[in-house]
Amino acid sequence: MKPPAPDYRSLLRSLFDAAVAAAQPALCLPAHLPPPPKGRTIVIGAGKATAAMARALEDNWSGPLEGLVVTRYGYEVQCQRIEIAQAAHPVPDMAGLLATQRIQELVKGLTADDLVIALMSGGGSSLLVAPAQGLTLQDKQAVNAALLACGATISEMNCVRRHLSAIKGGRLSAACSPAQLCTLLISDVPGDSPMDIASGPTVADSTTCADALEIVNRYQIALPQAMRELLQSGAGETIKPGDVRLQNSTVHIITAPQMALQAAAQVASAAGFTPYILGDSLEGESRDVAKVLGGIARQVLLHGQPFKTPCVLLSGGETTVTLRGQGRGGRNVEFLLALALALGGAAGVYALAGDTDGVDGAEEIAGAILTPDTIQRAWALGMNPRSYLDNNDAHRFFQALGDSVVTGPTLTNVNDFRAIVMG
Repeated sequence: MKPPAPDYRSLLRSLFDAAVAAAQPALCLPAHLPPPPKGRTIVIGAGKATAAMARALEDNWSGPLEGLVVTRYGYEVQCQRIEIAQAAHPVPDMAGLLATQRIQELVKGLTADDLVIALMSGGGSSLLVAPAQGLTLQDKQAVNAALLACGATISEMNCVRRHLSAIKGGRLSAACSPAQLCTLLISDVPGDSPMDIASGPTVADSTTCADALEIVNRYQIALPQAMRELLQSGAGETIKPGDVRLQNSTVHIITAPQMALQAAAQVASAAGFTPYILGDSLEGESRDVAKVLGGIARQVLLHGQPFKTPCVLLSGGETTVTLRGQGRGGRNVEFLLALALALGGAAGVYALAGDTDGVDGAEEIAGAILTPDTIQRAWALGMNPRSYLDNNDAHRFFQALGDSVVTGPTLTNVNDFRAIVMG
């Protein structure tokens, strides 16, 4: 008897869920906790995963504990000893500014006997906001919005953010000195560079004001005069490697995109599909990455190269969307819509792309699912797929088809997840 056809939608969702589960703080944080100090233990942090990280820390720490972390609205997890503040993402707000000021106060006057545990994850760049001297919150909001819309990579965006901040780029680490500092990171950035996770508030920064200014000029971002002068003068320079104030600092990446992809690969294997991890740090315009991966998928289908079916192509990283239309954006759904067009309805190809934090762009939607008849179903509803792509409106496209993936807050963040399944 012929075995039943796989339920591709369920398989795709199980791959995504496995990736998210592998990055949960309760699973990956306890092994990295430092020994208790002689003095106080202060917990600080910022990011979409930091409330869950704080809870995992509390559950595994028996000594005295106090502190404050700031997370995205809706990502709060109840803690007993660590206060959880909530603020806006991806564009900062006053709540983030006030929470950041309180964090700065918490680390004042510490001694070498004290310990600061810094919890950082993706989203921290917006949630931990302290404009450099002479700048305002409104200045930071404007440049953040411009960076998000211009197509800059996450590394480029965070380089600019670090040099316009009073807390990023190692400045928070310097403020903690001479206390011991242990930074625990959940990576959401290609390459897992600590200085790019939440814009590196507790780690040294090797980039310069000149680098930030070059990025601003390349993307033709209009800066307020005070910001431009800060970069041109070098007054926004960050803490550099070798700074004596970092000598009592350690940094640990507790989970990263590769670990999530490996978890998904195990699920694929168990379902009878050979998994291939194409990379955990793919970057570029979403629609361009889609053309490349679509080309690989077609080669697999037509020629059995470089892989044979049944297989799953897995990848992570962070693509970008240069907003030119009036749509709602979303790099994962834009990738999927471009992939659908690149595949042209190829039989036997299913895909899911989603952000592991549950938010693709500014939408409370993680991503979407693509099926071989996605384009056909769209035309049947009178929807022109190319027009939706040109308008950067893929969220509306997949919602109309009933193919959005909605998870709610996942309480972690290891960046984008993509799976292409071929039976």
